[in-house]
Amino acid sequence: MNQNLFPLLELQKLDLRIMEIKDQRRKIPERLQAVESPRREAQQLHQQTSASVDILNKERRSYEQDLEAHEAHTEKMKSRLSELKSNKEYQAHLFEIEVANKKKGDIEEKILLCMEKIEQVQHMAKEAQERLSAIEKAFAQEKQALDELERALSRELADLEAQYQARSAHVEKGLLNRYNTIKAARKDQPLAQIKEGICSGCRLQLPPQLITEVKRSQDLHTCPYCRRMLYWDGEIPVETTPGPDLDKTSALEIGESV
Repeated sequence: MNQNLFPLLELQKLDLRIMEIKDQRRKIPERLQAVESPRREAQQLHQQTSASVDILNKERRSYEQDLEAHEAHTEKMKSRLSELKSNKEYQAHLFEIEVANKKKGDIEEKILLCMEKIEQVQHMAKEAQERLSAIEKAFAQEKQALDELERALSRELADLEAQYQARSAHVEKGLLNRYNTIKAARKDQPLAQIKEGICSGCRLQLPPQLITEVKRSQDLHTCPYCRRMLYWDGEIPVETTPGPDLDKTSALEIGESV
């Protein structure tokens, strides 16, 4: 491998981890939002069911007040029966009491229906409360975990950036500028390893001659497709030359000796 690339590979390792950490930190609010959304929905459902219970209880109390007033009015009507003198007035008053009793039955039926609704909605409110409690517990745990992750990533990021600055100071300026230019253009790793004749950056097949030059040369070579700096991390093949021919005279002598 080109010795000039060793410090750049170390920088690239730091860069890739720095990018990974920054990406993780960007996703933390999204992860928090993912658990916050069902929490808000559960809160809204709990508020709605609780409000419905309150409305129905008010409605029931209103009917009960109507029933109480109506019963008092009916009792007064009944108490007047003894005061009536004519049969016609008496019969008319009985009819009014009968109508009042029917109205009383209607009010009582409304109260019963209202109580049934209250029971149903109270059951829904209880379920909503239990679901909200479970979601809030999960949310608190996830938030705590994400807060701890954020702190750990922040500490690691500060340490990596300090290492990056220290290592950058020992890289030749022109080479570092070239590295940074490629990094800014590619938005990822500026160096690409040659693997099985392919650039690991763009995954395209490289010309055999270029691969040979990268393996043997100390010059910097770039991928013709993605412009990343190429490096070879394997053993450099050694050219072998055929050995000298066996001396014919010696061969003959050996043959003769046999």
